[in-house]
Formats: sequence, structure tokens, C-alpha cells
Amino acid sequence: MAAYSWTPRKRNYALEIKKSGIATESCENHPLKGIIVTETKIRTRSDPKVESQIVFDPLGASNGTISDPLSQMAAATLDPLSALAAKIEIKADAPSAHHPDNETFEPWASKRADILAKFQTSEKLSFTAAIITGGGGAGGDDDMGARPSGVSEKMKNRLEQLDDFEEGSVKEMLSLSQQEYTKRIEDLNQTLLGAWQQDQRVKALKIVIQCSKFLVETSVMQFYPSKFVLITDVLEHFGQLVYDRLFLKAQQMLPGSLKKLSEDFSPDQIPETAKETARNWFFKIASIRELVPRFYVEISILKCYRFLDREEIPRALKRLVNMIRGIGDPLVSSYARCYLTRIAHDVVPTLTDYLWTCFNDSLFIYKQFNDDVVQNQLGLQQMDFARYLTLFSPAFDWIMQCVAQDASDETLVDIMDKCRQKANSALLINAILCSFRPDFISNRALSFVEVVKECEDSGFPKAVLLRNLGLCLVLVAPPENDRLAVLNEVWKFVMKFPNVTDYMSCAEVWIEYTVRHFGKRELNALLHDIIKHVTPDRLFEKFYPQLHSIIVKILTYAKDLALIFSLEKFLPFIDLFQKDSAKLDVCKTIAETFAKNQLIETSDPVVLNAMMFVCKTMHDSLNALSVEDEKRQISDLINGFFNKVSFGNDFEQQLAFFVEARGSFCNIDAVLVYLVQRVNQLGVRTYEMVNGNHSRRTAAFVRASTAFCFITIPSLQSIFTRLQLYVLCGQTALLNQCLSQADGFFKAAIALLPEMPKTVDSDIKQKSTEPWIGEFLNTLLSALLPAPDNPEVGVLYLLRGLLNVVQEYDWDKASDTKFGFYVNVLSLLASHQQDELLIRVKNVDSNDALYGSDPKYFHELSTMSDTILNEILNHLKSLGDSKQHRRQSELSLTLFAEIIHHGDVKQEAMMKLALNLWNLAQSQGLSDPKYAARLMELVKARASINLISAEFASKLYLQSRT
Repeated sequence: MAAYSWTPRKRNYALEIKKSGIATESCENHPLKGIIVTETKIRTRSDPKVESQIVFDPLGASNGTISDPLSQMAAATLDPLSALAAKIEIKADAPSAHHPDNETFEPWASKRADILAKFQTSEKLSFTAAIITGGGGAGGDDDMGARPSGVSEKMKNRLEQLDDFEEGSVKEMLSLSQQEYTKRIEDLNQTLLGAWQQDQRVKALKIVIQCSKFLVETSVMQFYPSKFVLITDVLEHFGQLVYDRLFLKAQQMLPGSLKKLSEDFSPDQIPETAKETARNWFFKIASIRELVPRFYVEISILKCYRFLDREEIPRALKRLVNMIRGIGDPLVSSYARCYLTRIAHDVVPTLTDYLWTCFNDSLFIYKQFNDDVVQNQLGLQQMDFARYLTLFSPAFDWIMQCVAQDASDETLVDIMDKCRQKANSALLINAILCSFRPDFISNRALSFVEVVKECEDSGFPKAVLLRNLGLCLVLVAPPENDRLAVLNEVWKFVMKFPNVTDYMSCAEVWIEYTVRHFGKRELNALLHDIIKHVTPDRLFEKFYPQLHSIIVKILTYAKDLALIFSLEKFLPFIDLFQKDSAKLDVCKTIAETFAKNQLIETSDPVVLNAMMFVCKTMHDSLNALSVEDEKRQISDLINGFFNKVSFGNDFEQQLAFFVEARGSFCNIDAVLVYLVQRVNQLGVRTYEMVNGNHSRRTAAFVRASTAFCFITIPSLQSIFTRLQLYVLCGQTALLNQCLSQADGFFKAAIALLPEMPKTVDSDIKQKSTEPWIGEFLNTLLSALLPAPDNPEVGVLYLLRGLLNVVQEYDWDKASDTKFGFYVNVLSLLASHQQDELLIRVKNVDSNDALYGSDPKYFHELSTMSDTILNEILNHLKSLGDSKQHRRQSELSLTLFAEIIHHGDVKQEAMMKLALNLWNLAQSQGLSDPKYAARLMELVKARASINLISAEFASKLYLQSRT
């Protein structure tokens, strides 16, 4: 291919910018604001009034207070996805609508998990399983078998079905662990569901009867509350199945045109057939011989009385409450009352008579605690009396909560007086603390402290009472005059607890009370006391969760983090976390809280020293085995701390801090990258402050900043990051007139290019790096445009070095990255051949000012341009020789576009070259027709304003694809 010479087009950048500008008009209204249309209607003569109607544009903003949709989004506190998630979470966690006082009433679902976690056992449990057959319900009829004639025959038939537990069908499995026992209960629940789906109603009923019998057995009393939760889950599942079946049956049998039965139906709407089925269920349950199973199963379907009569539920509740009095074991009877109030409170929330009966009966059974039967049972199971009383806590708490709901202060005082009259009243006092409104308790905080003092030491644990009292007071603060007195009286008890577990359970709660209502002195005193209690014999190792919780509460509720970090005992408290994982967790918590709550930048040395200690601990926890997510999380937390550090206009102090930070966090690349970025930011802020006119002091500072970056970047592992930072720092150095430093950064970037790997790991396959290299080279060329030459080295010595590196790089033969780079180099050289550069840096003489109109300089540029152009043309020829015509056509169009933009096509040689490239692209018919059409339109537009000759434009054609 013949040699061609490159002739650039002379350009006047200022004039081009002026011509390309778009005329602007003042706009009084926001273009996205809602449109208001006023519609005027003229009525007839009989009513000649004129009516004006305002119609809002449906596509406009609906809220007149916010001008446009973008402002609405900016004003929103949550983005749409977060708002939707919050809405779903609120809906899922909302208390039952049956509870009028939703704010203070704690639903059973929230108590359930706490009971299962608290009442566990390591003892072996027995499990009595029966081989249950389908019975008469296998046919799927809700009447559970064919109906015999006569009442006596019906009763006999029911008893025969329920008495199918023959001696050979009952199997007792002993020595089950708690996990195995729980698994058996879950299996029974699944068996119940399977039997129901197979229309085996009698078998399902037998399963729930069998489960109910487990609640009679108290051989392992410590596990009884958890067993109660597991069994009642099965019962509630059964009750819901029965109710849904009856509801569906009633809906299917509705007469007339009614197709759907409302959830708030009345018994009058229920067909007689569905009522008969409901009665049959209650008759079958009434035939159960044993008291406890009969009671629990009937309670589980209590809601089904709605199908029969509205007045049936109150009568049934009155009967069932009295039935509980026949249960001799106080533990079993207490949880029976708990279950009754649970179900009844959901079914008929407005009824309260049964609640007061349950409450009074609960007080009555108190005297049973001292019976010989109970004492003997405690002796057999080696359980102390205080521990035994805690087993009643969930049941008493629930009953007390239902009784106290919406009760007046006078009623609550009356309840409290009744409870105080009982011996060992601590259990009842605890139920009051867990159930009464927090404001009622907080207003009488000192009185409750005295009540706790009066409780017997041998009864319910006082630590539990003080903890629950503290939970109430952190929700609602006591009167301001009583706050310190309450803390002093409570802490006198707490600090004397011989058991450190009891002490920590109280300290975990009362530390929040102290943080909320007191200052540095009181908080420091409590931290000192906690350290004193957990330090002997390294007891703190057993209480890492509680200690961590204390830290969280201090950080969450402290108004001033600087005050917390200045506490004398705060860092010694952190030192209690000597286990690496525990210490890392607490340091993460501190860093997260600082990033979230520290709203303004700080330079407080106390805060900085404390946070540097925390961040250094996180940094030192990383090693070669740390996963990337862990490194990313820690680096984000450390960078979040740095983001809050500012010394104002004292840039030297800021740089000194970053130098110290670099030495402390040298093993995390993300932190070093952030430090380099912040130091670059300091350089830009310095430039803005002096408006580009540096003094001796500021010039020295920016040189020190560039030195920091130049030293830090080589320590990074990622070659991609190093290349990007070299270019960025070079631009910053050039902005601040540090010419030699800018040359050093650009040289380092060019020297690093040969080390670029050919491929990198991307998910499950190798990915070529050439696309990234191409983008980086374009960025580097842009950065080199305003950079002046070093007169001692030669014209465009940095570009020459870059061209040598690119020429020697082992490019993929199927890639056109090198070709694209050469085309962009032509653009760069064309810019240098203008009288004035498009991009200039204030107070920096670029090459246009250094060389002026020196012919030797322009000759060097022309020589380089010709060399690059011929390299490109040789590449096109090689593509044609290798039959790669599609690539040849596409690249020909690319070079043609380059000539149109930057070449002088008025010159005969350039015009000829451009026509040859166009014809080459069109001859094969493989180039992009849309791109070619746009280029032709551009040529014609420039020919119309005499930038390109009309003769050249007339010679272009588009290849027909038909």
C-alpha cells in the first residue's frame, strides 16, 4: 500500500464552541410540574351561570406542595423498594387487630421463641407414641363415621372410636434428648396434616388427643413450658384445620345467589348441615374420657362455636374455667389457664369475666406450692424452689397481661395489692412488671423498688425482678426527681449479688437506663463496677454476649461519642474482650456506630485515638485466610472513619494524619486507595484555595502530597488500580504545577503497562484485559494533551515512550484495540498541531506555548502522524490479505470518520485517502449501513457550510443491500 501523509484540519475551538451552543430561554414553570387545565362551561339560558372546573393532569404531580416528581423522590425518606419492604415488615409484625392496645400488648408469638430458648433441659425425656389407625373417618366424612340411630348408640360409637388405643398399640420410648423429643412432636404435626389431607378426621383427632396427654406428664418440670409451646402449636394447627373445613362447608351450602361467606358471619347465615357437622365435632370431643385432653382439644376448636350460637362461647368459657379446677398439679393447671386465655383472647377479645376468674384461681393455687406433693416432686427432680417458681412465669405473665389490658390505674393498684398479700409474692410481682403498662410502673418506680426489697430471698430470683423493672424504666422514664434515687437503690442490690450471672443480667439492662438519663460520672462508675465483678478468674470470658450488648447500648443511646471515648473506663472495658472474634465484633460495632451517628467531621484527638485503636484492631485481625467479604467490610468501616476526619483548613495536619494512617493500615488495599484519593483531594482543595497561584508554602505542601501518593501507589496489589491512580495523581500534580512530579506519574504508568496480564478471572471463565487497556490508553492520551514536554528529552517524549510500549505489547490478533489506539493518537497529534490547545492548565505552559510556531516542532508532529497513519493502513491491508473483510470494512469506516473530524479533506491526498477508505468499506457490503448513512449525512452537512468540498461529498455512495 502506497505511503500517505497526514494533514490536520485547522480549527478554531472558541468559534466551534460558540456555534455549537444551544440558545436558552428563561423558564418560569418546572417542565415536570403538573399541568392545571381550567375548563369553562356555559350553561343554557335557564341557568346562565358559568362554571369553572379545575382538571389536574393525570400525568402531573399530585401534590401541589412538591413541584415535580424528582423533588418528590428527593423528599422521600425511603426509596420505593425500602418503603415496600418496610410496609411488608410492619404488616407481618403488626399485633393482632383484636388487641385494642397494640402498643403495650405483647402477642404470644413474640413470647414463644423466648420460652423455647429459656426452658431447656439436658435430661432424657420419655415419649409415649400410639399406633393410630384411621378409624371411622377414613371415608372423609366430617361426621367421622356412619351415624347410628339413637343417642346411646351415637355415644357408644364415639367412645369406641376414641378408645382405639389398645395396650399393644401404645409404645413408650424412653431416653430421648430434647432435640429428639422436639422432632417427634414435629413428626406428629406432619402426621396430623397428612391424615387431614387424606380425610381421616378420626385419626387426626386421635393425634391431638395423644399430644394433649403429654401435658399431664411433669417428670421433667424444667422442660414443661417449652413442651407446652410445642404441643399447643399442634393443637392450634388442628383447630385451624377444623375451622377452615367448617367455613368451607358452610360456604358451599349457602342457599340462593350467595357465593361467599363473610369472615364476620353470624350463626343465622350458617346452613343446618354445617351446624350439624360442628355439633358432631364438639360431641366427639365431649366423649374424651380424660380431663386434660378433653379440655385442650375443646379449647383448640373454641372458635368453631361461632357456627352454632353467639352465646355459646361465653357459656363454654365459664364451664372450661371451672373445669381447670379439677387439675391437681399447679404447674399443669396454670398453663391450662394460660392456653384458655390465649385462645379466648383472640376469639372473643371483648369478654373479660373469664379472665378475672383465671386470675383469682391463679392466686388461689399459691398455697399448693407448699404441699407435700409439690415438695416431694421438687426433691425427686433436685430442683430448688426459686427455680420452680420461674417455671410459672410465662403462664402468669400472659394471664396478668390479659387482665391488665386497658385496665384503669385503680384496677391495677387493686391487682397489685392482692398480689403483695400472698406469700412468696415475687412471682406475681414479676408478672406485674412484665404485664402492666410501663408508664404505670415508671410513675411508681420507687414504690416498686420497695416492693422488690420486701420479697423473700428464698423465692423468685430478685435479679429477674430488677431486670424486668429496668426494662420498664428504659421504655418510660420515671419522674426526673426520682431517677437518681431509683438507680442508687437498685444498684445497692445489684452490686451485692453473689452470682455474677445475676449481676450481669441486671447490668445489661440498667446500663441503658444510666446512659439515657445520666452523664459521664454515673456511667463511668457503672463500667468500673462491671469490670471489677467480671475480672476475677477471667469471668468476662463467660459473658461476652452481655458485655457486647452493654457496648451496643452505650453507643446507641449516648448523645456524644466524644464523651464516651473520653470515659476513663471505656477502653479498659473494651480490653475485656480478649477473645479475637469477640474483640473484632465489638470493634465492628463501634466503627459502624461511629459512621452512622457521627454526623459532623471531627478532629478531636480523644475520638481519633480511640477510633484508631478500634480500626487497628480490625486491621490486625485480617490474615491470608480472611475472605474477601470480611476484608471489604473492614475496609469500608475504616474508610467510613477516615471520611469523618477533618482538620478544616489545616491541610498539613490532615496530611500528617493520613501518613500515620498509611503506616497503620498498610495491609488493606482499599484503605490505601482511599488515602491516596483523600490526599489528591487535599491537592485540589489547595489549588482552589490559592486559585492556582501557589506560594512557597503551598507549593511545598502539594509536592509533599504528590510524594505521599507516589510512595503509596506501588504497594497496591492490583495493577489496574495502580494504573488508574498514576494517571489521576499525574493530573493532580499537573494542576498544581508540579511538572516533574506529573512526569514521574505518567512515566510510571507507561512503564507499568507491559506488566498487564493478558487475562483475568471473571466468575467461572477467563476474561481478556484488552478492552480495559484500550479504555485506559484513551484516558492516558487525554491526560497527556496539556502536559508540557521536557526540553532536555525531546518532542512528545512521553507519547513516544507510550507508542513504543504499545508496539511491543503482545496484542491479541483478533482484537482491534491497538488499531483504535493509533486512531486516537492521530486525534491527539492533530490537536497538538493547532495554534492553541483545546485543554489548558492555569499557570502551566503547554506545548503550544513552549514551541510556539516552531517549524521543527510541527515537522516532528507531521512525521509521527505519517508513521501512525501508515501503521493503520498496513493493518487494514493485512486484514484484507487474511480475508477478514468484515473487520476491514468496519475499521475503514472508523479511520474515515477520523479523517472527516480531524483531517483536512480539502487537500487532494487526504480527500483521495478518505474516498479510498469509503469505497473499501462499501465494496464488500459488510459495514454497518446505519453508521455509514450517518457519516454520509455528516459529510453533506459540512459540505453545505464549506468545511468539506462539495465534490468530495458527491463522490460518496451507499452500497445497496438488495
